[in-house]
Amino acid sequence: MTSSALAEPVRRVGPWWIATISLGNLALYLGYFGPLQVLLPEQVAAVAPTGKEGALAWVTGVGALVAMLGNPIAGALSDRTIGRWGRRHPWTLAGALTGGAALAFLAFQSTVVGIAVGWCLAQAALNSMQASLTAGVPDHVPVRQRGEVSGWIGVPQSVGVVLAVVLVTMVATTTRSGYLLLAVVIPLCVLPFVLTTPDLRLAERPPFRLSSFWISPRRHPDFFWAWITRFLMQLGNSVATLYLLYFLTDAVGYERLFPGQKASDGLLILILIYTVFVVLTTVVGGVISDRVGRRKLLVTVSGIISTVPTVMLAFWPLWPVAMVAAAVLGVGFGVYNAVDNALVTQVLPTAEGRAKDLGIINIANSGPQVIAPVIAGPIVSGLGGYPVLFLTATVLALLGAGLVWRIKSVP
Repeated sequence: MTSSALAEPVRRVGPWWIATISLGNLALYLGYFGPLQVLLPEQVAAVAPTGKEGALAWVTGVGALVAMLGNPIAGALSDRTIGRWGRRHPWTLAGALTGGAALAFLAFQSTVVGIAVGWCLAQAALNSMQASLTAGVPDHVPVRQRGEVSGWIGVPQSVGVVLAVVLVTMVATTTRSGYLLLAVVIPLCVLPFVLTTPDLRLAERPPFRLSSFWISPRRHPDFFWAWITRFLMQLGNSVATLYLLYFLTDAVGYERLFPGQKASDGLLILILIYTVFVVLTTVVGGVISDRVGRRKLLVTVSGIISTVPTVMLAFWPLWPVAMVAAAVLGVGFGVYNAVDNALVTQVLPTAEGRAKDLGIINIANSGPQVIAPVIAGPIVSGLGGYPVLFLTATVLALLGAGLVWRIKSVP
């Protein structure tokens, strides 16, 4: 059983496996985006109305730190789990149940400290769930199918933003009921995958090495450059989108163009346009990468496409341009997410540490969210404004798209 659990998979997974792991990922992103987009801002504003901006930044910043540390740690524990229930499913289910409990705890908090504690607990649980779900791809999916599967798994990430907002604003009518709704939905969405799909077991626990958490450019150069590529691409995206609401207000003049509407209405329109084009392209991009086998080329092409919107917004801060930019960004990032996720699974250092290594890769997703304000804030406030901000994002994304060619083991 140990050898089969660590072997490179060769049998294609079926539609049910893809559907249920995608549903599990949808639950994951509902747990992330429902609080981040709506519930946490509303809750913090209610308990600390005079200092809500700083309080929210503190709550989400501490949560991001827990996410960066928790994902690889939970992944390492999952990699070393032995028992009759497998090594991934126990962590997936425990993360969903604990994450739901943490969201229920959040529903009854009336202080900033209590909110921060609850959100940190939720982040720790959800990242444990994410570590085990993400490892399911290299555990079960053959290389020739990983682009397609990564595409399907990537769809919930975009749909989850919109669906989370709908659930906690239209289905649930209060902040408390929004938290409680998510607390129930998340475990329910995970159960089909946990109860109906196989999870290969380990007969022996692999040795633990603290040094394996370090990304060495000498020992594992391809993994190192895959991490750098992901980090730069996500940093460029975070820099470009961090102040998008303020950009619509101050540069585009959305509220002046459309009297009676708020800039947040325009932001929702852009999110919907972006989501539609991500959904339309992510699976197609993954399937194409499986068939042509040229992951690096597609990462570079999609990365270049993703820089077109930032150049457009830098020179033409107009509402029609912003809508076109949202569509182009959806195309670029839809293809990029599917293809790069597949590429990453092909450069993992060891089979014994798949979940831990994918957790390290996830730092390249969450880390830029912490660093982006440090870069974007000074630029917007006095170092060139929005044109320089968007051009900085362009340079970061182009650099990431180019450095993917330092990877040698993947075509």
